[in-house]
Formats: sequence, structure tokens, C-alpha cells
Amino acid sequence: MSVEIQWLGRIPYRDAWARQHALVMARAAGEIPDQLLLLEHPAVLTLGRHADQAYVRATSELLAARAIEVIRVERGGEVTYHGPGQLVGYPIVRLADRGLLIQPFVRLLEAAMIETAARYGVAAGRRSGLPGVWCDPDGPLPRKLGALGLRVEHGVTYHGVALNLTTDLADFAFIDPCGMPGADVTSIAREAGWDAGRSMPSTASVEEAARTFGSVFTRLLDDAAMRQAEAGHARAVAHVPPERDGGVPRHAPAVPVAGDPRAAMAAPGTAMAGGGRASSTPGG
Repeated sequence: MSVEIQWLGRIPYRDAWARQHALVMARAAGEIPDQLLLLEHPAVLTLGRHADQAYVRATSELLAARAIEVIRVERGGEVTYHGPGQLVGYPIVRLADRGLLIQPFVRLLEAAMIETAARYGVAAGRRSGLPGVWCDPDGPLPRKLGALGLRVEHGVTYHGVALNLTTDLADFAFIDPCGMPGADVTSIAREAGWDAGRSMPSTASVEEAARTFGSVFTRLLDDAAMRQAEAGHARAVAHVPPERDGGVPRHAPAVPVAGDPRAAMAAPGTAMAGGGRASSTPGG
């Protein structure tokens, strides 16, 4: 099952947001395959749909002077900064087609960020109870390297991840990242000890990381779908009833009758494929 990867370069947030909406509807209708948009944004602050505006620390006057817009969107989570030097990935994936539920998909995205960072010699991991990826997650000085926040509509994901490559970390002073006052934010450039020239925010650094992230994401997605398919086959085989009289196999499992508790059980993955239902992950 293919994933179409699009590198969009530096693109205004609202343009990418509108593109996501169009692709979600097309994917839900089966008109296109799964998509992965990889890009960089000009400086912008986004708030999750229930985010607290108080986590934006900069004054409206300062943000206006810097031409930084604050936009409230549908994803879960609190406030997030996007800007030059940051890789943003928006996966448009119909989960039921892959046999996946939302939490395993979140873990897959985190794993893709972790492996991308590792390609640069930067160790990162998950921090218990907090989305995204961190350097030294269990140590005395955990540092946020990548953020994550998703929305699912019509069984299709959008919004996604943000991984700091050569991002100007001073801009994170405008916010309490993901609603965490005092949280330290880092970048691959900082952790890898790049010199001043290589550490400057650049679209070229983001495009390089995008190639790695796209390759890792598609591999992990295919592997996860294969594991789900194999598990589903194993369950189906395990539930084939005994052979009928005469040795003729019965290939179809019994259908639950009224009153049987199995009748109320949904097949794996169906919760994410319902028409029109939407959910958000707690982002950060």
C-alpha cells in the first residue's frame, strides 16, 4: 500500500492547513492513496482546539511586530511554535486500511522522529505521559526535540509532527511549549554541536531531514500494517471451528446470535473508520 510523499518547501501555515483539509476528504473518499506532506513554515503559533491562550507568553504587539500569527486549529494539545529550520510532517493516512488505531500510530510517528534524529547522531526517546520526543527524557535535564498533535476525521489523520533541525530556539520564548512552563526545547543542531554556520535556520537542512523522515515513516508504516495483517490472519485461523462430519472444513467462523456478548464487539480498527467521527490526540 503506497504513501505519496510531497516536499512542499517553506509554505504559509494556512495554505498547508487548507491543503490538508482537501486531502483528508479525498483520502476518505478513496480518491487518493495515503499522503505525507513534508515542509517548513514561516514563524507561526498554533493552538489546539481546547488550548489555553495563557500559554502564549509574548504580547500581541510583539507578535505583530514579528509578523507571527496565532491560529487556533482542530488538533489536540496546547500551543506549538513552527518556524524556519523546523521539519513539519503532516500524514494523511486512512488508519483502518492499515489495521491501525490512533495510539499505535502516534507511537509510530514518535519512532520516526527518534530514528531521524539518530541519523544525525542525536539520541532521543519518549517521556512517560508526554507526547513528542525528548533528549535525555529520563534524566535531570529533559529537552523537547519534537512535538506531536493529530486530528482524525472520517478515519483519516491530519496535522502531525514538528522536529527541530536548525530552528531558532530563542523563538520558543514566545510560548510555554505544549503548555509546559519552563520546559527546555532543543534542536538537532544544538544537540549535535553544529557550528554557527551549519546551525543557522535553513530550508536546505529541513529538506535533508525530510528525505530521511519520509523514508523511515513509510517503512515503519508498512511494517506496522504487515504486523496487523499477520495478527489478523492468526486470529482468523485460531477461530476456525472444528471440521464438519465427513472431514469437510468449515471455513467461516460462527455468526454471533442475539444475546451473545460477541455481537457487541467491533472488529479491530473500526473505531477509527466511522463516517464523520473525529478525535484528537493530546499534542505537545
